[in-house]
Amino acid sequence: MNFVGQRVRQWSVGPSRKGRRPREVEATNQSFRWARLWGGTVGLILLLGGCNSVASRGINAEGVRLFQQNRYDEALQKFQKAVYLNPKDADGYYNLAATYHRLGVLNQRPSDLKQAEHYYHMCLDQNADHRECYRGLAVLLLEQGRGEEAFRLLKSWTERRPDLADPKIELARLYEEFGDRETAKDYLVSALGVEPSNARALAALGRLRELSGDTLQALADYQRSLEANRFQEGVQQRVAALRAQMPGNLATAADSPTSGSPGAGGVRGNRMVGGIQSWR
Repeated sequence: MNFVGQRVRQWSVGPSRKGRRPREVEATNQSFRWARLWGGTVGLILLLGGCNSVASRGINAEGVRLFQQNRYDEALQKFQKAVYLNPKDADGYYNLAATYHRLGVLNQRPSDLKQAEHYYHMCLDQNADHRECYRGLAVLLLEQGRGEEAFRLLKSWTERRPDLADPKIELARLYEEFGDRETAKDYLVSALGVEPSNARALAALGRLRELSGDTLQALADYQRSLEANRFQEGVQQRVAALRAQMPGNLATAADSPTSGSPGAGGVRGNRMVGGIQSWR
């Protein structure tokens, strides 16, 4: 599935741009900062396959195009028709939630935010592991000052699915937002214990390590992330920037990290590698 349309202040792996505001709204609460810093996307999913009917996919695609043109009310009508045709489609409910979420934020309309929360839950009723839905709902809860509920939401998912990396990554995002980077790192290492070559996880851990001053290991994490997925412009930029800052011998060493650093993205001798999924 492809992500199309709306973004709520993303956290990408790249240079900090302090003071920049989203075009949509001048938000100061933690929810928007969380979405920006962790690449949180409250956007639309364009259905491409699976068990969805052809008619439902086509109508959903029309809704996405209308959304991109800022014709939100018309987009809602299309998404509502799509889920009517396919009531078990989690992505359709997510698109409804994301659209109401956008409207509620732009227009400061509590009724739209209530509808968004309703449809996020309907999405999870159909797919209990829908990553984008968990992220969107957690952002919504933070916007409303319901941080404890956001923690409970993501912790419950993590406990229910210890075999998945995504819940651990989303929970790590939340801990990072609240200033607990060490706990965030712990969850990221745990996520990579489940998916050792997860590009998103490695990029995220690299960023945390860069922030903590561990430049050599951050570079190794970024490089492993690019090995898993080379189409990450922000990660490529960080690798170039860090290598430019290093003496030649250290930059060379970063290309061949040793196995002595627990949880290190560059550790290949150890099966335990640390990191968050890339920040998207």
